[in-house]
Amino acid sequence: MEPDVFYILGNKVRRDLLSHLTCTECYFSLLSSRVTVSSTAVAKHLKIMEREGILQSYEKEERFIGPTKKYYRISIAKSYVLTLTPDMFWYKGFNLDGAELKDFHVNLSSLKENPQGLSEMLSEFLKANRELGKILEAFRVVEAYRNKLIRMIKDEYLKTIGDMTQLAILHYLLLNGEATIEELSDRLNLKEREVREKIEEMSRFIPVKMINDGRVLLDEAKIIEGGNNGEENPGEGE
Repeated sequence: MEPDVFYILGNKVRRDLLSHLTCTECYFSLLSSRVTVSSTAVAKHLKIMEREGILQSYEKEERFIGPTKKYYRISIAKSYVLTLTPDMFWYKGFNLDGAELKDFHVNLSSLKENPQGLSEMLSEFLKANRELGKILEAFRVVEAYRNKLIRMIKDEYLKTIGDMTQLAILHYLLLNGEATIEELSDRLNLKEREVREKIEEMSRFIPVKMINDGRVLLDEAKIIEGGNNGEENPGEGE
């Protein structure tokens, strides 16, 4: 059964829970501590997402003495595209499994800017559909590649550095481009001073900038050029 993903994403608490689950596996009490609603409300949202096939729960014994905890994981790997205008409404989901990197050639210059007559308009629309299909397939392939990379980044960061809070900050910056200290403080349920300390620690390994207006972003130029290749980095400010 196809999950009603737009119903799920229409609620901010559910969006926040999913965001935390993409960073690391989470048990119930940890998820509850990351959002501003009651544990009863969290349980309700988790049950809805599990019913829709978005989440899967499982029990896991802790490494040290303690009770078995109930964990949750996201159980789908899909991207969705939506168009909503006064003239069009459609959406489509794309499975990210089995996508192979390859080049795509899109020929938009062949489309007529102002077709004349109904027959020509229909013809151009169908040709545009074909070009859009190529773009969407390219989108699917890139998203599958990004998903693979971020999974590898998470595993490597935990193996070599081992700081889950730093990883959560890096994960957020990779997906959103930048963030403010306040945003990260709210998301991680930490004091702003603690967030700054974690970012300073992270800057030893990842080129990151802390801007004077409170924004935090990755130094993309340094990373793409080779950066520090995982070695300690002194960090930068502006």
